[in-house]
Order: sequence, then structure tokens, then C-alpha cells
Amino acid sequence: MFCIVKMYTDYSICFHMKQGYIFTDTILRINKEQVPCVLQGRKEAIPLNTEENCISFLDTDWSYHLARRMEKEKTNSILGYRTAGSAAETATGRMLYEEMYEIGLTDVSRDTFTLDGWEFEKAILKYVDESGREHLFQMGGYQTNFQTDGFQDYELIYLGKGTAADYEGINVQNKLVLVEINQRDEWWISFPVYQAYLRGAAALIAVQANGYGEIADTALNAQDIAGPEFAPAFSLSQADARLLKDALFSKIQSQNTAASGNNPASLQVSLDASSRVMPDVQASNIVGKIQGTETDHMIVLSAHYDSYFDGFQDDNAAVAMMLGIARALIKGGYKPAHTLVFCAMAAEEWGVIDSKYDWSTGAYNQVFRVHPDWQGKVIANLNFELPAHAHNTRDAIRCTYEYADFIREFTDSLTVPPQAYPDGISVLSPIETWSDDFSMAIAGIPSTVNDFSAGPFMQNYYHSQYDNQDVYQEPVYRFHHECYLKLVLAYDRLILPPLNFSNTIQAAASNAEEKALDFAVSDLEGLRALFRTAASLGQEVYQKICQVNKEYSSLASEQDRKIFRRKWENTSLQLLKIFRKAQDYLVRLNWQDEVIFPQDAAFHNIRQLEKARDALTDNNITDALKALYRVDNNMYAFLFDEEVYYHFTEYILKQSPDRLMWGKGRIIHHENLYDLVERLKEKKPGDSLEAEKQTLREAWERQKHYYEDDIEYLIRAVEKLRNLICEVSDMFEKRTE
Repeated sequence: MFCIVKMYTDYSICFHMKQGYIFTDTILRINKEQVPCVLQGRKEAIPLNTEENCISFLDTDWSYHLARRMEKEKTNSILGYRTAGSAAETATGRMLYEEMYEIGLTDVSRDTFTLDGWEFEKAILKYVDESGREHLFQMGGYQTNFQTDGFQDYELIYLGKGTAADYEGINVQNKLVLVEINQRDEWWISFPVYQAYLRGAAALIAVQANGYGEIADTALNAQDIAGPEFAPAFSLSQADARLLKDALFSKIQSQNTAASGNNPASLQVSLDASSRVMPDVQASNIVGKIQGTETDHMIVLSAHYDSYFDGFQDDNAAVAMMLGIARALIKGGYKPAHTLVFCAMAAEEWGVIDSKYDWSTGAYNQVFRVHPDWQGKVIANLNFELPAHAHNTRDAIRCTYEYADFIREFTDSLTVPPQAYPDGISVLSPIETWSDDFSMAIAGIPSTVNDFSAGPFMQNYYHSQYDNQDVYQEPVYRFHHECYLKLVLAYDRLILPPLNFSNTIQAAASNAEEKALDFAVSDLEGLRALFRTAASLGQEVYQKICQVNKEYSSLASEQDRKIFRRKWENTSLQLLKIFRKAQDYLVRLNWQDEVIFPQDAAFHNIRQLEKARDALTDNNITDALKALYRVDNNMYAFLFDEEVYYHFTEYILKQSPDRLMWGKGRIIHHENLYDLVERLKEKKPGDSLEAEKQTLREAWERQKHYYEDDIEYLIRAVEKLRNLICEVSDMFEKRTE
């Protein structure tokens, strides 16, 4: 028995909690909306409802301390890192496995799969300045191979942003190359790293020049490398880099020479490093359950337990919150209708060598390789990321288009504490690629995530050593515990997944309307009519889903609920099948990993090619190049060697599907403009541009045909979805006769 003190404005009451009842001892003033029956002067039991009972067992202190315990195992004793397939990840998984048993989850398992692992033990750079003072710099790591036997001597040179132009006339063979990059606003780490490798550098050392790690100039930053393991790379803070750059500048000044030609200014440094990529090793997702009482369909909660640095927010706090919710449900005696699955995912940050889609490896393996049987059985995935910090003044739940209505109705019922989010909470769509929920969604599992991608945290703390307990905000953590426990219960009260396909179709319709090109859409009104019909059917089916769920909620008998559920089980399967088809038909990606509709890529390319064409017609090469920079991934054609550009193009378009995972087949219609860009960069005023104009016309024609094909494909896709929705509508009619 223990005492809980709750404050309700100017009301206070001390409750003793035992077996789901409140026992009142002393009552000062009582909020009768919170406790409907007050028995003054008597010690009698007032039953709590199930939701309140479970919420009363939420304990953010317990979750916080579990998040801190997850920091114990690390590959780098100074910086942390709990990386894919590493001993630290394995040991943390073992601890979570035991924790799941401890809190009372059943069928606890290690769902094992094969991935590419990474152990980053250390990277220490040593420099002795002119006064004889020794400086030791702790460096961060990327998923590449580099081993020294103690400190090894190197020359270090500074090469600006690390583009091809920065290497011109400079010998970097077996040297360490220091560069400054902004991965958020400019280009990803893999490009300058591979450029350095091709030029013979021993390794590249990247300084994050804003974009990430902006909280302090001492911040290190880590991201997935998305490149080959044989091109080594490390990260260095701005503060440490400044000391090295100042030393280089002083050396230049003292020698009264410029850093040019084959003999740029360099420093003698030593590096002691151990970074090891391990192809084809084992990792495990840790899974526990609360067994359902009515159906073998599931609700899955997920968060990842690998991390860069200590990863307090990303994603220790999320794993701990997930298990904190499980613990409260068990302590509250909750008996779910659906089986509740709690999945601590391995290898979210990285897990595949030399792939653009090298993150979300654990989640993808879980639902496509380890448990493909989950597809069609999971009615919802609640994924958690960075949940103990307010990323904005307004909270948000991001979800698939189809669940937006249900989630919005749910959020309308919440009271959001102003100390956590003064501007309340909103609902966003669609699901993005930045976390595990995207892998879930394309497997046909409707997913949500607490939105984390907007706000200053990502630029300041994310993937740095400053993602620690200092950014903990208990009111935010408390609210998310309660919010998502309530959402689990809201899903569990359903018999049919609350899928509103009209949202998806309307989003596709708005996109098609906004990006309609006359040459491809001859019957725009017919296209609009198709979208209207399909969206109307989707809305009608959603209303029927809501009605069936309402009827189910009114049943008092467990036996009646089971009979009713069996009656609608095939309908549930059909609804999830349509959801999966919608993901297959309509979800594509651009080269920035943003979710787009099928015709978006060609439309965007056509518009940029038209801008380039018009600019060349006016002999304006500068504006033409600006437009070409925005076509697919051709920005890299401006900056890096041809081999760099081709490597990171071909490994998407021609690599085996098993290494592309969740990105396979979702980038389409690439337009390679490398040669055109190179030619235009060499042009002088007055030079003929006829050959370049012809190349542009040919590119435009290709993209035009792609766009026409995409519009035809979109029409067929919407027709198929309309027909599937019509079929499920008929199922409703037959079952209600």
C-alpha cells in the first residue's frame, strides 16, 4: 500500500492505492469530476476505471533510471556508442530481455537476424604544439574500418569543404584530411569521405560546420555513413579543429608561404584508432508481450536501443518509456483484447554497409524477414523517438494518412499540460523515413511516432555527446507516458483498424491537381471524378468502421465480444490489405529521402529542366546550373569526382534489393546530368550552347514520358484502390444484413 497525492487546481486528496481501488482517509477538498463518489467519515472503496488505474502506476522516475542504466554498456569508454551488432548492443539487449521478464511480460524473446555490425572503440588524435605542449583530441567515429597499433604518425592537412576542387594540385596520399561540412544544409558525409579515399587519403576527419551539433563548439557529431566501409572517417569538434587550423595558419605565416601546389601546409600528428566494421554478424530485437484475450491480432510498441554516444533521448528514454507503459499496464491488471507487443529494436541508426538506406535495419528485418507473419495482423504500431524533451511549443503525433482522423479524435480528448506543451498537440501526416515507423508502414502496419524532426534539438543536441540527462524534461516525459498509454487502450477498444482511405486519396488528388501538366492530363475533370469517387467510398467505409467499433464497445459480455469479433475478422484483414496496397502503389522517395507520390519526381525534374532550358536560351549559364543543381542528386555532379557521383547513384539504382531494404524501388526516373554540368561549368561567354540545349531537350523528353507513365500508373492505382474499397464496402453490407 502506498500514498499518491494528486493536485487538481485547488483540490487535493491523499489516496491509498490497493488492487485497483482508492481508499480515502482524509479529505480536504475533492474534485467530484475526478472521483465521483465521496464517502465522508468512512473508509470505503471507490473503484477506479481501468485507464486511471493503469495511469496511476506510471512512474517516470523508474523510466528515467532505466534510460540511464542503458548507458552502462558502450564500445567507446569515453564517448559511449552502442552500435549495431556490437558487444555493447548485445549486452544492453540482454539487460532489456531480463527487464521485460522482471516487469511481467510474457513470451520474451530475442528475434535474431543478420546485419553488418560496427565496433567503435576509440579515435584519439595527438598533436604537440610548438611550445611542446601535448594536445589529445577525442574524435567521434563513422561506420568504417581503421585500425592502428597504438599511436601512428601522420601528416594532417586542411582542405576546406572536401570537394574535388579542394584537392586540385594537392597530394594527400596517406595523409589525414581535415574538412568542414554541413550535413544538414549541404551534403552528406559519405561524399567527401569517398572523395578523400579516391585521392589516396589515409582517412577523412570531418568537422560539423553547423547543421548539427550547434549546442557548443566542443560538440562531436555522428551520422550514418551511407557509404563503403573501406573509406575511413572520423569526426572532430569545432573547438579542437580550431586549434589545428590556427597551428596550420601560423605555420604558413611563419614560412611566409601559401598552402598551394603539391606542398600545402601540414602538421605532424599521431592517431590511435580502432573502428571495425563486421559484415554478417548477429543482432537481436528484444520482444515481450501482454497476451490478448480475444484475438491474435496485435498492437506493437517499438523503440530502438542502439545509440550514438550515450543516446539519452535517442533512444534510451523511448525504450524506457515503452517498458514503463508495459509495466503500468501489467501492474494495473489490464487484460487487452489484442496482444500487446513491446519491441526494443536493434540497429536503427545503422546496419548495412554501403547503402543509402542503412538505417532502420532492425525494424525492417523484424517485419520483413523475422516476422513477415506480423503483416496483416498488426493493427497499429506506436513507435517512440526522443520523447523526454519538447521539440517545440506544440506537440505532434505523426501518423499514416489513413489514421489521421482517429488520432485527431484521440488528441481532441486529451488535456495537454501547458508546462509541457503550451500550444497543445496536433496530428501530422504522412509518416517520414527518419525512424522505424516507416519500415512498419510499408509492411502494411499503420504506424505513428511522437514527432521529433522539427525544432532546435535536432540541430543542437541530436547525435552528439550533449544528448544526455541534461536535456531531460519530466513534464514532457510524463505527458508522453500518459498520452501513449491512453492511445494503446484506445486502439485496444477497437475491433476494426480505423483506416480512412479518403485521406490518402485526397492527398494524392491534391498533389495531382497541383502538379498537373497539360500534355499528360488531357482529361483533368475525369481524373478529379475518379479521385472524388474513390475518396467518397473511403469516407463511407470509414463511417462503417466507426459504427462497427461503436457497436463492439457497447457489448458487455466477453463472449459476445468474441463472437462479434469473429464476425468481422475477415473485414479487418481486408482493410489492412488495402492499407498495404496503398503503401505499395503510392509511396515513393526522392533523393533527399522525403516521401512523395509517384509522379512527383518527374514533375519536379521537368520544372527544373524547363528553368535550365529558358536560362540557356537567354545565354544565362549561371541560372541554368542553379536549376540543374536541383534535379535529382545532380548537386553532387557539381562538387565531386565522376567516380564519387556514380558510386552513390548506381548503388541505389543497381544494388541488390536485400541491401536497399525499405528504399528498394522507391526512387524512380533518375536523370544523370553529370556530363552536362561539367560541360556547362567549362563554358565561357560567347561559346555555343547548342549541344547543351539539345541534351536538355532530350532530358526533358525523357522526364515527360516518365511523367505521362506515372499519371497513367496513378490512375490505375487509384482505380485498384477504389475497387478494393468497394469490395470491403460490400463486405460491410453483407455482414449487416
